[in-house]
Amino acid sequence: MESIKYENLADLFQCVADIFAEKKDELCAMDANMGDGDLGLTMSKGYGALPQLIRDNGEEGNIGKTLMKAAMKMQSLVPSTMGTLMSSGIMEGGKALKDKSEIGAEELSQFLTGFAAGIQKRGKCALGDRTILDSVDAAAKKGAEAFSAGGDLPAVMQAACRGAAEGVEATKNMIPKYGKAAVFSAKAKGIADQGAVAGQCLVEGLARYIK
Repeated sequence: MESIKYENLADLFQCVADIFAEKKDELCAMDANMGDGDLGLTMSKGYGALPQLIRDNGEEGNIGKTLMKAAMKMQSLVPSTMGTLMSSGIMEGGKALKDKSEIGAEELSQFLTGFAAGIQKRGKCALGDRTILDSVDAAAKKGAEAFSAGGDLPAVMQAACRGAAEGVEATKNMIPKYGKAAVFSAKAKGIADQGAVAGQCLVEGLARYIK
């Protein structure tokens, strides 16, 4: 696959919706150990709605604007902290694809970089804080490296998946600083951050379509 056309955008994010549906219980269990226990529900609800929101709010031939509009609607459906972060990531990623009608290797890299930037901006978090940022930023950086090295769309996606996995693994040695996870920080050592795992799911969902 060389690129993803505008008309396939909803199908791309349906793959993300599918992986969150599959991982819903697992994410909830992880979150129950360190937080509110609703992470899987939030992700499944938000991303489950996103494909139809893309169809309902599409700007013909404009992937960036479509993603920004759909993400704004998604945010109102999942107004939790993580729901807001994920929506913000998509909106910022959409801004990076302004007026684009298809997603190739460069555009995928730009989206992932924008997504990570949106998370960081909205969440006011930093790398090493043990959050979703640690996985999505690593994915974006690996994807950018692959594109700079001449990688095509699948190569950039594969590199992003490796980066996300590495980012998740790195959180096992980090101390949580935010939310209820900070209260249970003593239990965190050796356990991956649930938010980072959610970020990895997003990247792997995109990869399913591209594969």
